Amino acid sequence: MKARWHAALFALACMPALAADALPALGARAQEVTVSGLSSGGYMAVQVHVAHSSIVSGAGVIAGGPYYCAQGSLWTADYNCMNPGGATPLPSVELLHSETEALAGAGRIDPTANLASARAWLFAGTQDRTVYPEVVSGLRAYYASYKTNVKMVADKPAGHAMVVEEAQNSCSVTAPPYINDCDYDAAGELLKHLGFANPPAAKAAGNIAPFDQNPFAGGDAYAISMNDTGYVYVPKACAAGGCRVHVAFHGCRQNGEEFPRDAGYNRWADTNSLIVLYPRTVARSGWCFRCGNFIYNPRACWDWWGYTGPQYHTKDGAQIRAVKAMLDRLSARQ
Repeated sequence: MKARWHAALFALACMPALAADALPALGARAQEVTVSGLSSGGYMAVQVHVAHSSIVSGAGVIAGGPYYCAQGSLWTADYNCMNPGGATPLPSVELLHSETEALAGAGRIDPTANLASARAWLFAGTQDRTVYPEVVSGLRAYYASYKTNVKMVADKPAGHAMVVEEAQNSCSVTAPPYINDCDYDAAGELLKHLGFANPPAAKAAGNIAPFDQNPFAGGDAYAISMNDTGYVYVPKACAAGGCRVHVAFHGCRQNGEEFPRDAGYNRWADTNSLIVLYPRTVARSGWCFRCGNFIYNPRACWDWWGYTGPQYHTKDGAQIRAVKAMLDRLSARQ
């Protein structure tokens, strides 16, 4: 069970450090994007999906909740939207639907009519004590309010983690690198639901390349708590153009190299003409004089409660703008 995982880890450890180059222009299909993510990355995937539903046709969400759940509040994020209780209930679907409609009416997100033709695949581990399954059920209800084609998996004994077929961590734990061996291929299952039907390759044969994220963040990725370097997986067949793009968002405290290498997407990408974009955050806690702002993000989470500003969940959100700029670059031609 663990042999291939150990071999992959050894290969990663032996690789030389690579300098981050420019994200390549690959002539990707700009209007056919899908997204997914774990935890804060799941919330981010939902935000990108709802904000840019004219180009994002589906989302896969592991341990994430409904759009605009935190409503700009870290307190609400920590309690209502992770482990809701009697005094801190999950915001109602009716409230979040109403807020979404108001944003669409103001042109701050794409028209919500797009969500009726979209797909969403959701996962809640029965042993997850970080983001309760109730929260993921709330996301299912939110998508259902837009008649999105939703599938939810909630019967696996997983902790708070990306669920794969082979990994070092056992299924039920919640521990770094938050990639768990549950004999279940979450990346593959979500990609199948989002329309990528070809079986995966036996071994990923493409290239995971580091790229400079600064040009997509106004020249200073750190200013919006993003890493200088992101990763992109490019199957050999995609170098000639015409491939779709899937954006995979890591979770909090998961911004190392393990997620792009071990989360399970790349073998599916090879056989489904799919470029996988792995943007990355960085931990930030305090004032940055160079940046001219204060950010509290000690666990390198994606912004789903407003640490980059009140527009965080809309097309004007700093991190959403950065990811959209990356997609624009991938869809450009040399």
